[in-house]
Amino acid sequence: MPATSSPPRPPSLAVLLATSFAFIIVQLDVTIVNVALPSMGAELGAGVSALQWVVDAYTLGFAVFLLSAGVMGDKFGSKRVFLTGFGLFTLASVACAMAPSAMALNAARAVQGVGAALLVPSSLSILNAAYAHDKKLLAKAIGWWTAAGGVSIAAGPVIGGLLLSTAGWRSIFWVNVPICIAGFALTCRVVPRMERKEGARHFDVPGQLLSVLALTGFIGAVIEVQALGWSSALVRGGFLLAFIAGAAFLLVERRAREPMLPLTLFHSLRFSGAVLLGVLLNFAYYGMIFVLSFYLQKVRGLSVMQTGLTFLPLTGTFIFSNIASGRLSARTGLRTPMVLGALIGCAGYALLGAFGISDHATFLDMLPGLALIPAGMGLAVPAMTTSILTSVERHQAGTASAVLNTARQVGGATGVAIFGAIVAGGSGSGAAIMDGVHSVMTISALLLLAAAATAYFSRAGVAHAARPA
Repeated sequence: MPATSSPPRPPSLAVLLATSFAFIIVQLDVTIVNVALPSMGAELGAGVSALQWVVDAYTLGFAVFLLSAGVMGDKFGSKRVFLTGFGLFTLASVACAMAPSAMALNAARAVQGVGAALLVPSSLSILNAAYAHDKKLLAKAIGWWTAAGGVSIAAGPVIGGLLLSTAGWRSIFWVNVPICIAGFALTCRVVPRMERKEGARHFDVPGQLLSVLALTGFIGAVIEVQALGWSSALVRGGFLLAFIAGAAFLLVERRAREPMLPLTLFHSLRFSGAVLLGVLLNFAYYGMIFVLSFYLQKVRGLSVMQTGLTFLPLTGTFIFSNIASGRLSARTGLRTPMVLGALIGCAGYALLGAFGISDHATFLDMLPGLALIPAGMGLAVPAMTTSILTSVERHQAGTASAVLNTARQVGGATGVAIFGAIVAGGSGSGAAIMDGVHSVMTISALLLLAAAATAYFSRAGVAHAARPA
């Protein structure tokens, strides 16, 4: 009697837990430092500019090395890169906790960002491999993975406040160490060894260097434009560096024997559509967060704590819609939650602009918009991520997820810069700021309409989540 192969056994939830540890720690360090900045400045003698880079150095290191990290995972094995990311993040956290000066702290934060870049694409690649036999389970797993990050973003300021009041600002970095160790140990135990692509022995050094230069120039300029202005020589030089290095990168990648970023990926309308969707979503969302925080504190006179509490609905509905996204994808396919999510987000921006931005608007006036915006994002993002992963060969999963996350980081940083310029470009009066915020909400609603059209017409999520690999 001929032997029959048994169906693949569903992967252990421990694999999902191990990858979620990574996303939790990456997202936690995006928000946990904000509440500690005044204490850091007082102890280290740092000014506002140096404290800004405590946040920005992490963002820059993370965004700039995402592409390289994705390629490394595909070429050298995602598990190996994932474990390296945990190790680097742990060492950098210790360096942050022991930093004797603001310069040392910012350098360690940049290394933390590099560790985060190693963790995110490889964690998605591990999930993609673990759940490759069942796209329905993959969609649900990515929903839970995204929700874990949402929880950590929401918990960051709260945990930071508790640690700051009991153990000082250095404790917010020490708390990373046991989380990283737990993630490292669990990964070693439950994640199988993942070999690099057979025959991929060439490492595209020129492509790596040019991508780092291009992204450093662009994102560094975008970060500094808020402080220095668009006319600054440093800002203009950064954009010029980004243009030259980016053009050289495209030429090198077109001719490379084994490019770090195969440009043929963008020949797929489904892949390109999902990437563009990610850019539009992050551009609107992070730009809106920035200007709304500015409005609440400068115009409405709310404290930092009151402003943070106002944003709680953003994180709450995000978590629930992340989980719902996987279930909806399994039933209807990936395109439905992407299109529906973008339309819900569009309605949220429109409602917030129409009823939530005025001299007399209450929290209840803002609540519908603040609830709908993340609800839409939470529906769209897991489906978008799944669409990216299932539109490429399995050995390209790390590169594909890195492209998506890099594009989203660039979109978010650009949204903050452009929307910030719109709000800051007026006379500085409360009425001028409100006019700017209304313009931002209108632009954001239009961007989300464009995002819905992108998801629909590019067929970015047309493949059903439950189809076999």
